[in-house]
Order: sequence, then structure tokens, then C-alpha cells
Amino acid sequence: MPTTSGFAKRTASRGHVRVAIYTRRSTDEENQPFTVKVQESKLDSYVASQDGWAIVARYSDDVSGAKIDRRGLGLALAAARAGEFDVLLVYRVDRFSRRICDLVMLLDELDASGVVFRSATEPFDTAAPVGRMLVHMLGVFAEFERDVIIDRVVSGMEKKASKGQWTLGIPPYGYAVDPATGHLRPVPEESPVMSVIFELYTGRGMGTRAVANELTQRGYRRRSGRRWSFKTVTDTLRNPAYIGTVAFRDVRVDDAHPAIIDPKTFARAGTLLTERGANRAKAASLASDYHLTGKIICPRCRQAYLGTAATGRNRAYRYYTCHTRNRFGSAQCDAPRIDADSFDDHVLAALCDFYRTRTDLITDAIASGRDAYRATRHAVEAELRAVSSSIAQKEIAVDRHFADYEAGKIDKTVLESRLEKLGRELRDLSRHRDELRLRLDDESQNLADLDLEALRNGIDEVIASGTTAARRSLCEAAIHQLRLNVSARTAHPRLPSEHRSHRRHVRCLPPSRVAAAQQAFTSGK
Repeated sequence: MPTTSGFAKRTASRGHVRVAIYTRRSTDEENQPFTVKVQESKLDSYVASQDGWAIVARYSDDVSGAKIDRRGLGLALAAARAGEFDVLLVYRVDRFSRRICDLVMLLDELDASGVVFRSATEPFDTAAPVGRMLVHMLGVFAEFERDVIIDRVVSGMEKKASKGQWTLGIPPYGYAVDPATGHLRPVPEESPVMSVIFELYTGRGMGTRAVANELTQRGYRRRSGRRWSFKTVTDTLRNPAYIGTVAFRDVRVDDAHPAIIDPKTFARAGTLLTERGANRAKAASLASDYHLTGKIICPRCRQAYLGTAATGRNRAYRYYTCHTRNRFGSAQCDAPRIDADSFDDHVLAALCDFYRTRTDLITDAIASGRDAYRATRHAVEAELRAVSSSIAQKEIAVDRHFADYEAGKIDKTVLESRLEKLGRELRDLSRHRDELRLRLDDESQNLADLDLEALRNGIDEVIASGTTAARRSLCEAAIHQLRLNVSARTAHPRLPSEHRSHRRHVRCLPPSRVAAAQQAFTSGK
């Protein structure tokens, strides 16, 4: 850090002190009493009051102080490294940074460049040890103030949401915010477009890309004038605001404003998004009416079949359709659609017959599973020992760095840097160790002898009277893949035969899955 005498010698040789001022406006101007103009005015007055000081550069930003990736700040640091000024002056420390770790790093960089950091409203001088201590303390309070502001803003938004008011910035297309109440109200020029989107997607079975193209062809544009895309269509189909709901974090208020879309249509759109894979966040957790989605392989393009539906005069018809054909049309893939109802019945009957007649394949699969389990467990145990050893070495390194700091061999900055790196490594290793331990606990028992008769009876019960979710779980656990006969006009599943290796068709479940399957099937869940 430049000493006071060193700083005085350098400035005395020039006859004046070169000053660069840095200003920053908070991202929320309404809650910021110190605008850029006010800061510049105060800093100009402060510089004028100092003998021999002259402003040589001005830098400003209009972003949050919680980040250091700011254009104005970057230019100021580059100029400091080039030796273009002697003092970097700010109105307050929180204008420079609101995070103590960033503040320490920035001060170190200014120090390495021979530049002194000053605040016009706070009494410290980083050219002296006391000043450096004070600026660090001010940085701590600035970070604390930022955290308090964030908590207050979030609490205020949650409070507004609980009243049904809009809290998330720009309202969704089709709505505007009523300035008198803070609630959303439909915009007559925009809201009909939402009905078109939901009708095209749920009524005509079009995909999100096809819907976006159709909107473009009809001349519809977003508020910005840009075309609709599949992403904006998908976001629209998932937005609960269109059924009158305001949702923010854990707060959810129904009937907060007039709905544009009825709840049944919105729920249908959500189901289709899940089935078609557009809503990946829920696709893995929600059950589907289609037992075999993703398991049937298209004989033409090798893509998976998905569950689709078509609405007739009296009822809806369920099909399995190739992903390529469903998304891009039959011109891209002419693989046949499969009637889902009859195909589900056919596959479940074949599955039941397989467990009653092919006992030899099941026995071989269980034996293979035992062998694979033993080999895997030994590897997991060896990996656990290696990870535990690495954790012990990292903990020793932490203690050694603390000892070096107390002995004066390293300074605080180096200590913090090393501890931050070791902390990340220790967290990753500890997480991996816990995963390995859990894996060993879940598979602590070897594969037990399976009561095949009870298993077969359980499968019969699930197929005959189980829920849709139970039958889907049965297919998920027992069927790895279904391939269609390319040469046949009508699609047929390719089932195991004596001429094929059972390893390609019978899934060898881990011991925990076998035990869980046996219990679930026996109970008829």
C-alpha cells in the first residue's frame, strides 16, 4: 500500500494531484437519494476544496454494486494501471462496491497501481493503515445494508403478491397493470391472441414451433414488434397469470384478476407440455395416461414415440406417434401412428405372459444382477475410501494455512483465497462422500430370492385393477425398450424370443429396485 510520504513525494514532483471520480446509480433510482448528478456535484465541490487537486477523468455506471463486472469501473481500473491518475474519489464507499470481498480485491488492485482510494463523505485515507481498516469496516456495513434492502424488497413483493397485485415487473402479454389498484387487467387488443395460442396448441394439436409460425403468418407480433418464438409460446402456456393467478415464490393467489383462459384449457396445455417434453421441469415427476411414452422406437427415424391425442365428434382418441412425425409432419417421417388403448393392452398381456412362461430368463437376469451388484459394491467402497482420504488431506491443509497465517508467513488476502478454494473442494468431496454412503446403505443387502409366483400375481392385479400410475410404473420398471416390426404393415412390438439374448430385453434391476417392485406389485399399488 502506498505510504503517505510516498504519495506526497509523487504528487509534489508534479505540483498537483490527478483525481479520477467514480459515480454509480443504484438500479432502483426511486430509492436512491444520491443520483449521478448529485454525486458529481458533491465530488466537484470536494475536489475544489482540496489544494492542488484536479479532476482528470470521470467514470460512471448504472448497475448494481453487488457485481464488479461494470464498464465504467473496468475503464477506471485500466486507467489506474496505466498511471493516468493518483486518486480515485467516490461519494461513498457503497458507490464503489457493496460486497466486502470485492472491495478488498479492488483496493488491492488500486494499491498495486499506486493509486489512493478516497471517499468525499467518509474520513479515511487508504494511504495509511488506519484508513485501510476504516474502509474495510465501511465495506462490511455497505454489504449489510444491501442484504437488508434485498430482504425488504422481497418482503414487499411477497406482501403485494398476497394481495393479488402484480409484482414481477413487465406484465405478461395480454395484460396491463391497473395503476389505481396494482392488479392486472386484460388488454382488448392483446388478450384475443392468448386464446388463439391455447386453441392452436390444445385444440388443433400443434407444437410450440408450429404455433409460433402460425402467429407470424397471421401477422401477430409481440409488444416489442418481434416475432413469436417457440420459447415465448411455451412461457405463455405455462404462465398461471392467464387463469387469474398471481404467483411469487411461495405466495399463490387465485382469482386475483380476470382470467383470459379457462382453467381446464390451461391444465390441458400443461399436460401436453409435459408429455411432449417442452416442460422438462415437470416431465419426470408427473404421471401420464400413456404407459409406453419414450419406450417405443420408431423404425424409420429411430426417435421415440410420444403420447398424442385427437378429438373426434364423441370422444378423444389416444395414439402413440413418432416424435419426428408429431413435430415436423409425415413428410419428415411416415412411421404409422399406433392406437394407444389397444397397444397398451397388447403389451401388458405380453408382459404378463412373459413372467409366467419365461422363468429361465428371469432366473438368469437375477443371477446377472447379483454378479453386477457385487462388482459395483467393491468399486464403490474403494471410491469411498479414496474420497475420505482426500477430505482428510484437505482438512490438514486448512489447518496448515491457519498456522502459516498465525506465524506471519502469509497475509490475510492469501489466506482467504486459499481457504475459499479449499472450502469449495471440501464441499464437493463431502457431497460425493455422502452420495457414496447413501448408495451403499440403499444396497446393503444382497439380492434376496424372489417369490416369482407372488410377483406374477402382483403383476396380474396391477394390470387388472391397478391405477394408471401403477400400470405406468410397472411398464417403467419391467420394459426397457419396444421395437416395431419394420416389414409389417401394422405395428407389432418385437418381443423376446429364444433366438435372442435375454440381456437385450430383460432389465436387470438393482437389489433395492427388485425389492421395491416385489412389494409394490404384491400389494397391487
